[in-house]
Parts: sequence; structure tokens; C-alpha cells
Amino acid sequence: MKNTNRLFHRLGRATAIALIVGLATIGVSAQDVTSTTVSHGPKEFDTEIKNAEVVYVAGNDLVLRVDNGKLEHLVVPDSDRFTIDGKEVTVHELVPGTKLTQTITTTTVPRYVTTMRTLKGKVWHVNAPTSVIVTLPEGDTQILSIPNHATVTVNGETKTAFDLRKGMTLEATIIADDTQTVVERSKAVVGQAPSPLAMPGVGL
Repeated sequence: MKNTNRLFHRLGRATAIALIVGLATIGVSAQDVTSTTVSHGPKEFDTEIKNAEVVYVAGNDLVLRVDNGKLEHLVVPDSDRFTIDGKEVTVHELVPGTKLTQTITTTTVPRYVTTMRTLKGKVWHVNAPTSVIVTLPEGDTQILSIPNHATVTVNGETKTAFDLRKGMTLEATIIADDTQTVVERSKAVVGQAPSPLAMPGVGL
């Protein structure tokens, strides 16, 4: 059985960090620019091997006896292929007694998405030293948090959030980090058909 599945996950909630790295007053035109960068971490591989024996086949219904001795019923689509004695066959060509080995390879790749938004607007209200409410060019307001390490520049001079005043024009950079995971699974089934002497009804 050969197929590949791609899965895309977001791990937990996106981690968003608002950073005001610079606030400059006077003479700044209204602007809102967003850019996104994507980077990938190292791939991780995991391989799982399962053994089974064909017990019953009828149409697309396939019953297998797995390693622990239990029976499993599968409905196999016509598109799936099995490599039996080096030859690709469909589920309709399987016979009882065929030994199957399924190899499942899972590839996991972390993906890091960083979105940086630079916006320019006017100070509407200041909650020093933790946040500031800004009126955006389109008329909406947004609350921006001010981390302890953020810098505030007013008329070319470094100031604190307490120096901000309503009506000042400012520029802020907001950085949002999102960690995601891309998972790809590939499956391959190879097997060996029973010998003619072992097949039911042979030699009777």
C-alpha cells in the first residue's frame, strides 16, 4: 500500500509578542506595512514497521492477522498498491496466506513564521508604562503593549512611555511569532505470496 499524507499543525496557540522598538513623533506620514518570514528547523524521522498475514479477501475488504494475533478488517481503495514478490498488485490480487510488511515513515519539520508589522498612527491614550492606545490611519484603534526592553524616541531623544502624549504621531513595530509543524507520512507495503503447496485447495 503506497501513499503519502501531508498534515499541517499549529502547535498550541500562536505566540505573539508586541514590541514597540521605536516611537517617533512629528512629521511621520500614515503607514501600515506587514512582512512575513518563514524558516524551517531540522527534520525528524520516525519509522514504524508492522507485519501481518492476509486471512481473507473479498472485493475491497481485506482481513489481516497482525503481530499480536488479532484480526483487522480494512477497506482498501483500488488506488492502493502492494509490492508482492517484486510485483505491484491491487487488493483484488491478494490471496490468503500472503505475508505483508508495512513500513510507515513519518517526517516532522518545525516551521517558524515571523510576522513583522510596522504601523504609524497617533497616540489616543497612554497607560504608562505598560501600553498605549493608537489611532490607525483607517480610523480604528489598537492597544500596543510596551515591554520593559522597548525604546521610545521622541524628537530624536530616548524617552520613557510617560513622555508620550495624546495627539503625538508615532511609529511602532509589532513582531508576532508562530510555531507550526508540517508532518508527512509515507506508507509502503511489501509482501511474499504463499507457495503453491501452501495455498488452499492445491493438490486436492
